[in-house]
Amino acid sequence: MKIQAVEAIYLRLPKIAARTDSSQDALIVKVTTDSGIIGWGEVDGCPTVAKAIIEAPYSHTLVTGLRELLIGEDPLDVTRLWKKMYDHTLYYGREGAVIQAMAGIDIALWDIKGKALGQPIHQLLGGAFRDRVRVYASNMFQFTPEATAARAKKAVDEGYTAVKFGWEPFGRDPQTDLRFLEAIRRATGDAIDVMLDVGLIWDAKTTIRRARLFETFRLAWIEEPLHPDDLDGYARVARAVETPIAAGEEECTVAGFTRLMDIGKVDVVQVDLTRCGFTQAMRIASLAQQRGLPCVNHNFTTDINAAASLHFLAAIPNAFIMEYCVEPSEISRNLARNPIKIEGGIARVPSEPGLGVEPNPEIIDKYLARS
Repeated sequence: MKIQAVEAIYLRLPKIAARTDSSQDALIVKVTTDSGIIGWGEVDGCPTVAKAIIEAPYSHTLVTGLRELLIGEDPLDVTRLWKKMYDHTLYYGREGAVIQAMAGIDIALWDIKGKALGQPIHQLLGGAFRDRVRVYASNMFQFTPEATAARAKKAVDEGYTAVKFGWEPFGRDPQTDLRFLEAIRRATGDAIDVMLDVGLIWDAKTTIRRARLFETFRLAWIEEPLHPDDLDGYARVARAVETPIAAGEEECTVAGFTRLMDIGKVDVVQVDLTRCGFTQAMRIASLAQQRGLPCVNHNFTTDINAAASLHFLAAIPNAFIMEYCVEPSEISRNLARNPIKIEGGIARVPSEPGLGVEPNPEIIDKYLARS
């Protein structure tokens, strides 16, 4: 079996709001083989940049587009192909967008391998520690405490036992923040876990003050309060507060996550499969386990990411919950024609070969960015 084609498909809502909301567009990767098996992946980054990295022509040995490297290769050689892509992009890769583009292809290759061997991906990764995963409803903060509380109540009514809210307009001043958290807690009651995604806007001192101010709300974690490069700041926060600190969605390499754990001293390691790929994610989870840290997913995009996350979380011993984006974007909600099933706040790990989800061609055609 050989790789015949690699396509980067950019989907985009007709109107993009000025928000930190990655559910508004998506880059889907389609890898086609000469045997007719198709693998699907996804990249969560800047879609047009990742698309260019995949489609770029050969320049020289260390500057090559990813598609150029893969045509004619055996898609089952996923680890070798990861190294080939890494080695042939050294001049412009090693971190960031190139690794994210590689991750989308890596997911598609694992999807092909599962389909070819008749096995779900978690089985190929070593087997499942669990066949279902607790899920939290992941939301953007709305622009009033009341609207945010309504989102929290909706999640609880739908059976979720954990919710997360993130980004603007939260974080600008302590009194406004308190009003938002009070509204969320009134809507959820005391039995629901509440996570807070600050969105990278505080320094270490502010984070310490806010974490202590918020202790009465019993937050399950505070996520990404600091700039991702402020590893010393993360370590200061970790030493000073009781609330767990979560981070990792900006990282996409083993080296980056190692720095975050060893220098930043975070408590919860968040891996996005559409930025790391399965091949790296399993190594990252193992490093977290060696350090006694839980490893969870990051997902604010489509059901391709959600399915990949489920296989990953099933295949590692140190997972305990899954992020699931509940923003109403049709790209996020309806891309898969056979989406993952969540009932009572629990997702079942797909048992079908490969990822277990397939994109709906009608949604692809409807939102395909043609210019």
